[in-house]
Amino acid sequence: MSAAEALKIAESRNLDLVKIAPMAKPPVCKVMDYGKFRFEKAKKEKEAKKNQKTIEIKEIRLSLNIDTHDFDTKINHAKKFIASGNKVKVSIRFRGREMAHPELGLVIMNRCAEACAECASVEKPAKLEGRQMLMFLAPKSAK
Repeated sequence: MSAAEALKIAESRNLDLVKIAPMAKPPVCKVMDYGKFRFEKAKKEKEAKKNQKTIEIKEIRLSLNIDTHDFDTKINHAKKFIASGNKVKVSIRFRGREMAHPELGLVIMNRCAEACAECASVEKPAKLEGRQMLMFLAPKSAK
Protein backbone atom coordinates (compact mmCIF):
# COMPACT_ATOMS: atom_id res chain seq x y z
CA MET A 1 0.00 0.00 0.00
CA SER A 2 1.10 3.59 -0.39
CA ALA A 3 2.95 5.47 2.36
CA ALA A 4 0.20 8.08 2.66
CA GLU A 5 -2.46 5.41 3.13
CA ALA A 6 -0.38 3.61 5.78
CA LEU A 7 0.28 6.90 7.60
CA LYS A 8 -3.47 7.66 7.63
CA ILE A 9 -4.18 4.21 9.20
CA ALA A 10 -1.45 4.75 11.83
CA GLU A 11 -2.80 8.20 12.79
CA SER A 12 -6.35 6.88 13.10
CA ARG A 13 -5.13 4.29 15.65
CA ASN A 14 -2.89 6.83 17.50
CA LEU A 15 0.23 4.82 16.60
CA ASP A 16 3.40 5.45 14.60
CA LEU A 17 4.48 4.20 11.16
CA VAL A 18 7.96 2.67 11.67
CA LYS A 19 10.32 1.57 8.90
CA ILE A 20 11.49 -1.96 9.80
CA ALA A 21 13.60 -2.67 6.68
CA PRO A 22 14.29 0.64 4.88
CA MET A 23 16.75 -0.90 2.37
CA ALA A 24 14.26 -3.51 1.06
CA LYS A 25 12.46 -2.98 -2.23
CA PRO A 26 9.77 -1.77 -1.42
CA PRO A 27 10.64 -0.56 2.14
CA VAL A 28 8.91 -2.54 4.90
CA CYS A 29 6.95 -0.49 7.46
CA LYS A 30 4.94 -1.46 10.51
CA VAL A 31 2.21 0.32 12.47
CA MET A 32 3.26 0.29 16.14
CA ASP A 33 3.97 2.38 19.24
CA TYR A 34 7.54 3.60 18.60
CA GLY A 35 8.27 4.46 22.26
CA LYS A 36 7.39 0.91 23.35
CA PHE A 37 9.48 -0.50 20.47
CA ARG A 38 12.57 1.48 21.55
CA PHE A 39 12.08 0.49 25.20
CA GLU A 40 11.86 -3.23 24.38
CA LYS A 41 14.89 -3.04 22.07
CA ALA A 42 16.96 -1.38 24.83
CA LYS A 43 15.75 -4.01 27.29
CA LYS A 44 16.90 -6.85 24.97
CA GLU A 45 20.32 -5.22 24.50
CA LYS A 46 20.73 -4.80 28.26
CA GLU A 47 19.82 -8.46 28.83
CA ALA A 48 22.33 -9.58 26.17
CA LYS A 49 25.04 -7.46 27.78
CA LYS A 50 24.28 -8.97 31.19
CA ASN A 51 24.78 -12.50 29.85
CA GLN A 52 28.19 -11.72 28.32
CA LYS A 53 31.32 -12.96 30.10
CA THR A 54 34.32 -10.67 29.94
CA ILE A 55 37.64 -12.50 29.75
CA GLU A 56 40.37 -11.00 31.86
CA ILE A 57 44.09 -11.59 31.55
CA LYS A 58 45.65 -12.66 34.85
CA GLU A 59 49.42 -12.64 35.27
CA ILE A 60 51.69 -15.23 36.88
CA ARG A 61 55.27 -14.08 37.47
CA LEU A 62 57.95 -16.72 37.66
CA SER A 63 61.66 -16.29 38.28
CA LEU A 64 64.60 -18.05 36.68
CA ASN A 65 65.69 -19.83 39.86
CA ILE A 66 62.25 -20.80 41.21
CA ASP A 67 61.99 -23.73 43.62
CA THR A 68 59.63 -26.67 43.04
CA HIS A 69 57.09 -25.80 45.75
CA ASP A 70 56.92 -22.15 44.65
CA PHE A 71 56.49 -23.31 41.05
CA ASP A 72 53.68 -25.69 42.03
CA THR A 73 51.91 -22.91 43.97
CA LYS A 74 52.09 -20.56 40.97
CA ILE A 75 50.81 -23.32 38.66
CA ASN A 76 47.86 -23.98 41.01
CA HIS A 77 46.98 -20.28 40.89
CA ALA A 78 47.20 -20.36 37.08
CA LYS A 79 44.90 -23.41 36.97
CA LYS A 80 42.34 -21.59 39.16
CA PHE A 81 42.42 -18.57 36.84
CA ILE A 82 41.96 -20.80 33.79
CA ALA A 83 39.15 -22.77 35.45
CA SER A 84 37.27 -19.50 36.03
CA GLY A 85 37.54 -18.74 32.29
CA ASN A 86 40.36 -16.19 32.26
CA LYS A 87 43.50 -16.12 30.15
CA VAL A 88 46.86 -16.31 31.92
CA LYS A 89 49.99 -14.36 31.05
CA VAL A 90 53.10 -16.17 32.33
CA SER A 91 56.14 -13.94 32.61
CA ILE A 92 59.76 -14.32 33.68
CA ARG A 93 61.84 -11.22 34.33
CA PHE A 94 65.56 -11.66 33.73
CA ARG A 95 67.74 -9.71 36.15
CA GLY A 96 71.41 -8.88 35.74
CA ARG A 97 73.48 -11.84 34.55
CA GLU A 98 70.35 -13.95 34.01
CA MET A 99 70.05 -12.30 30.57
CA ALA A 100 72.99 -14.46 29.44
CA HIS A 101 70.84 -17.62 29.79
CA PRO A 102 67.42 -17.14 28.16
CA GLU A 103 67.32 -20.89 27.38
CA LEU A 104 66.83 -21.58 31.13
CA GLY A 105 63.76 -19.36 31.06
CA LEU A 106 62.46 -21.30 28.07
CA VAL A 107 62.85 -24.56 30.05
CA ILE A 108 60.73 -23.11 32.89
CA MET A 109 58.10 -21.85 30.44
CA ASN A 110 57.86 -25.28 28.79
CA ARG A 111 57.54 -26.89 32.24
CA CYS A 112 54.71 -24.46 33.02
CA ALA A 113 52.93 -25.22 29.73
CA GLU A 114 53.19 -28.98 30.41
CA ALA A 115 51.84 -28.57 33.95
CA CYS A 116 48.77 -26.66 32.68
CA ALA A 117 48.32 -28.83 29.55
CA GLU A 118 45.15 -30.64 30.73
CA CYS A 119 43.15 -27.44 31.30
CA ALA A 120 44.87 -24.87 29.07
CA SER A 121 46.42 -24.51 25.65
CA VAL A 122 49.31 -22.25 24.71
CA GLU A 123 47.84 -19.24 22.90
CA LYS A 124 51.20 -17.52 22.31
CA PRO A 125 54.42 -19.49 22.81
CA ALA A 126 57.22 -18.17 25.03
CA LYS A 127 59.02 -15.21 23.47
CA LEU A 128 61.77 -12.98 24.82
CA GLU A 129 60.83 -9.29 24.77
CA GLY A 130 63.56 -7.13 26.24
CA ARG A 131 64.26 -8.39 29.76
CA GLN A 132 61.00 -10.36 29.99
CA MET A 133 59.93 -13.68 28.55
CA LEU A 134 56.17 -13.89 28.00
CA MET A 135 53.75 -16.71 27.23
CA PHE A 136 49.94 -16.67 27.08
CA LEU A 137 47.71 -19.58 28.13
CA ALA A 138 44.02 -19.78 27.22
CA PRO A 139 41.37 -22.15 28.57
CA LYS A 140 40.74 -25.17 26.36
CA SER A 141 37.42 -24.90 24.55
CA ALA A 142 34.82 -27.33 25.88
CA LYS A 143 33.81 -29.40 22.87
